[in-house]
This record gives sequence, C-alpha cells and structure tokens, in this order.
Amino acid sequence: MAGILFLACCLTGADNSFAFWESNLTYEGESIYNYLQVKEDERHVILSTNVLFGVQSVLMKQEGLTGMYYDYAMAAPLMTTQAAPGDCRMLILGMGTGTYATQCNRYFGEMDIEGVEIDEKITELARTYFELPEEVQVTTYDGRAYLNAITEKYDVIMVDAYQDITIPFQMSSVEFFTLVKEHLAEGGVMVVNMNMRGGGEGNINQYLSDTIASVFDRVYTVDVVGTTNRELFAMNHGDGLEQLSAHRGQLADERLAFMMERVQGNLTAYEAGNYIMTDDKAPVELLGMRVIDELIRDEVAYYKDIYEQQGISGVLESLN
Repeated sequence: MAGILFLACCLTGADNSFAFWESNLTYEGESIYNYLQVKEDERHVILSTNVLFGVQSVLMKQEGLTGMYYDYAMAAPLMTTQAAPGDCRMLILGMGTGTYATQCNRYFGEMDIEGVEIDEKITELARTYFELPEEVQVTTYDGRAYLNAITEKYDVIMVDAYQDITIPFQMSSVEFFTLVKEHLAEGGVMVVNMNMRGGGEGNINQYLSDTIASVFDRVYTVDVVGTTNRELFAMNHGDGLEQLSAHRGQLADERLAFMMERVQGNLTAYEAGNYIMTDDKAPVELLGMRVIDELIRDEVAYYKDIYEQQGISGVLESLN
C-alpha cells in the first residue's frame, strides 16, 4: 500500500502552493518579511499576508468605497485646516499596496502623496497589480527612520504599520509620536489605524491612545463597524470637527458624504489615561498576544456551548 501511494504521488506531482486549496490566485510568493498572496474577483484585487485569511490591501476595480477602515480614515484630509482636502500633502507610513492613497486620489483629486513601506516586494506588487502609479513616491524604509531623515511637513500623516497582531515597538512610543507631530504642518492631522480592539483595562489600544494623547492636544477615536479596527485622529488645532462638517457638506459623492456623516456621528473625544509607552518600555508584542488569547478564548467558549448542547455533529454543522 505504501508503495502504491508513493508511486501515485510521483505520477501526479505535488502542489507547491502554501494555500493549496486556492485555485485562482493571481500571485503567490514570499518576501524577507511576509508571505504574499494576491487574488481578484470582478470587483476587487486583494493582498493578504496570511495564508488562511485577512485582507491587508484592496483595489476597487470600479470607483467605490472599500467597506474597510480606509473609508473611515478618509476623514483625516477633511479635518485639516486646508481649504480643500485635495490640497493636502500626505505621508503614509505603512503604504502597503496603496489602498489609502488610491482612494484619496479618487475622491479628493490628485493629491501630493508619498509613502514609506519596509517591504519592497509589496511595493512591486502595488505597481503590478494594484494600479499604484509611478508618480506616487514610495520609499523602502522603516517609518520612524524615514521621519528622522527628512525635514518636510505634511497635512496628513497616516500611520498604518501593523504586522499581523501588533506594531513595531519603535512606532508606538511617545518619542515616535512626538516625531510625527514635528512633521505635521500647522492645522495637520495624524490618523492611526489600530488593528486589534483589546478588552479590559490596559489593553493595547488604551496604551496607544494614552500615549498619543500625551503628545497631541486633541484625540478622537471611532470604531470600524463589523471589524476589530479602530481609527484614531490626533491634532493640535481645535477646528477638526468643524472642518469635517464644512468639507463634508461640499463632497460631490453621496456615498462618501454619508460615510463621513457616520464617522463624525461616532467620533468620541478620547480621555487621556496613564498607560504610556516609551522607547524603553513598549510591550506591544505582549499586549497583542493578550488580545489574541481573548479572541481564542471567546471562540472556544462559543463552540464549547454548541458541543455541550448539540454534540460533535452540531459543531461540524456550525463550521459549514
């Protein structure tokens, strides 16, 4: 029997794909930082850096909102003191394949945007599959190191440097956010994507929010419906909400105007606490693992209840 199986395997060959169950991948490969998977359907092109699940970047083939946190983050150009969002100069730390840049350009006009992405292979995929134009400059570098090397100022700085469940510790401290603040133009806004909503006192988002609130005068947060993401907006001017209201009323696209109304209606002024991260104490990995443990515990409890009530057949049925 073993000999027959060995011969069958030799004759039929083997699929060397990590995601062997996927039959329609546009691209699959690896970089020195990530597993990379690109797939597409009629509406989207999607980048995932996880074999089983997850969407890190998306291109909408036709103009439309993504349904992801990028839509919420588009409030940032509307919260600056620029006369129009399209006048903003933007820096994206954690460019990915350029979803945020592409969406802002589509809805606000051709903005002055540059990005920093540590994974050069992702930038290559952005040019090949995600329609990121050559005119959008992307530097292969660490985000904090890049800020240390430049003197330019920006109206919007987007911080989206998540790696799976956590962020680089050097991009989570008082020192880092102070550096971001120094590179914001007067009337500028920093927007931070926080990927894991932690529960309980002292969770990772509370640490990040308290740290940012110790640097910036005004901080607002909003949860992204249907996901674990939370967007944080930080600024040192008091006109952010007024600017958002004024610019929202001038938006030509009704869907975006409705989305911005939703964002504004759910923005919460953040009350600063004492969970502060500094360069010599930023336990982001431990905080991230705590969130993962909570998610696993909750999922196991859900299936445990099904098993106790319906047995193994009930569990199998719930997975289908």
